[in-house]
Amino acid sequence: MLRRLILSGVVSVLLTAVPLVTAGNAMNRTSLHTAAERNDAAAINKLLAEGAEIDARDSRGATALLTATHGNRIDAARALIEAGADVNAKDHINDSPYLYAGARGHLEILKLTLRHGADLKSTNRYGGTALIPASERGHVETVRTLIAAGVDVDHVNNLGWTALLEAIILGNGGSRHQQIVDLLVKAGADVNLADGTGVTPLQHARAAGYKEIETILLAAKAH
Repeated sequence: MLRRLILSGVVSVLLTAVPLVTAGNAMNRTSLHTAAERNDAAAINKLLAEGAEIDARDSRGATALLTATHGNRIDAARALIEAGADVNAKDHINDSPYLYAGARGHLEILKLTLRHGADLKSTNRYGGTALIPASERGHVETVRTLIAAGVDVDHVNNLGWTALLEAIILGNGGSRHQQIVDLLVKAGADVNLADGTGVTPLQHARAAGYKEIETILLAAKAH
């Protein structure tokens, strides 16, 4: 019952706020955006050599690098990042290449952004770091990578949730989310940091019937 009430309070927000990114749905794209969408690194290098503005925006505020990241176009992203594209440039809904790659589990692009100045403290439109949606969506290696990079494991988003809470509340309790909870706990996440209503991670895990996650939390002295 507790899990059902929590989910009902946020599902409508999540469904209406997440944009659908499909090929060609953003207007006023430059040739660089088109090359990025096509994963055409050679064309990108040629356009940049001819003076194309590397961080030009389309009508949604997205740079060519963010366009490449939307489609997990690794070659294009690498060409743009190595040429100096801003990995922290946000669009109109506060997505950046770094944040989007983390949230979607685009691991190779995420690693590129981390090597080229990703702002670990930057937050998305929900006030969360890249670690929080990565934890929710079960991207184990992404979570591991972000923890190693030094992202704050106890950052609290606008919903009052940490990465640990979101992995439990919006996760499915399966193997991937168990691994993520274990990674977060071993990284020093506060296992007793409650949500905005005072419900702890352990209480959420018990309410959802996630026995394996409950065991991990109890071993870390959760209450």
